[in-house]
Amino acid sequence: MSVKLEYDGEFAHISLNRPEVLNALSFEVLAELGSALAQVAESDARALIFTGAGEKAFCAGADIPELMNRPLMQELEGAAKGQAVFNQIAALKIPSIAVIHGYAFGGGLELALACTFRVATARAKVGLPEVKLGLIPGYGGTQRLPRLVGEGRALDMIMSGRTVAAEEAERIGLVNRIDNEGSPLEIGKRYLEPYLKHSLCALFFAREAVQRGGRTGLEDGLRIERDLSTLAYRSDDAAEGLRAFVEKRPAHFKDC
Repeated sequence: MSVKLEYDGEFAHISLNRPEVLNALSFEVLAELGSALAQVAESDARALIFTGAGEKAFCAGADIPELMNRPLMQELEGAAKGQAVFNQIAALKIPSIAVIHGYAFGGGLELALACTFRVATARAKVGLPEVKLGLIPGYGGTQRLPRLVGEGRALDMIMSGRTVAAEEAERIGLVNRIDNEGSPLEIGKRYLEPYLKHSLCALFFAREAVQRGGRTGLEDGLRIERDLSTLAYRSDDAAEGLRAFVEKRPAHFKDC
């Protein structure tokens, strides 16, 4: 299988498993990835970790030979398919992280951008080099990158197609942290473990408030925050959290 899904306690782990081609995203791989994500969404996992097999790449992007000599509608359908699969990642109710070890170019970086968090090892190199092929990103890069790092920095990366090293990626907020201790899976688990002490409902509401609010004006954003905050207050986890605070004990959340 080109996409491996495994479970490790509370963690789901998806590994792109084509190291011989730097874990490139063929259309078959995208289909397998969509199926794996559907399984994760129905599982009891409380967090999802993405890694790439081998030492060279997280994911070096699209399988370029597949992109050649396609009819216009096939090109449109291919972009829609990639966006739909990566939207599955963004829509998960559990936090997700991409551990970028080596190259993350094109679709590989777009996959990482769809995750809640990104961690890089020191040897990571990222970029959206499509312009060098006379193309532009098609799996969400032109939309998610500027929302993360700002329009100016996103345009610089997209219009130059340049490669960004781990240190710069951390400085501009493209990755949350650089971590070299242990395997990519261990790095991902270590990053996510503090979040899993909290209610998944509260984590989901917080992410929704930030991301949905960031796509609108302040007045509408405050309305989104108000509504989601009210929903959070009505949850059993909120009742447990408030009660635990008053009773001076750890809260025991049930994710509802």
